[in-house]
Amino acid sequence: MSETIHNRIAMLRAERGISRRDLAEALGVHYQTVGYLERGEYSPSLFLALRIAEHFEVPMEVVFSTKPFPRLGSQPGEVS
Repeated sequence: MSETIHNRIAMLRAERGISRRDLAEALGVHYQTVGYLERGEYSPSLFLALRIAEHFEVPMEVVFSTKPFPRLGSQPGEVS
């Protein structure tokens, strides 16, 4: 069983024009932590995951998943 947590942090940041440093500052973490999260090299604590979702004003499952997110423009059921 894989314990990889997939996320859309980079996509949400890009949509909103937020830099890694700006997001890190808003969350109270080091900017490199945001990079580690985006690349899947670090899984956030539940507290940090909730804060990220709150920051983007979306439900947590919009940001995080245990399964890969479908690529934008792909057909339903198709994953990358």
